[in-house]
Amino acid sequence: MPTSPVPLRLPKNLLEVAELRARQQRIDRSAAIRQLLYAAATDYVLEMLSEGRISLSKAAELLDCSVLEIHRLAQGRGLPLGGDAEDYQQARASLKKLKKE
Repeated sequence: MPTSPVPLRLPKNLLEVAELRARQQRIDRSAAIRQLLYAAATDYVLEMLSEGRISLSKAAELLDCSVLEIHRLAQGRGLPLGGDAEDYQQARASLKKLKKE
């Protein structure tokens, strides 16, 4: 994915977090900041998806991954996507009812 330079001012405490991550992961501070930003963006996108504010395909586009990966990420965080078993049963019952009519 192409990147763009962005001038950014960060509070010292967030820079300390990034520097801590950089030391622990043995990466440069810029990479640590990108990783932390991506983790926060992932949480935000999944929250919006679970609230129905964005579509599954839009979430995949924003995070530059597959729809399957979005399902895996949501499942790993315990976020419901789509209907549950009860919704499925209700849909089947409605379909059977429509077929009889």
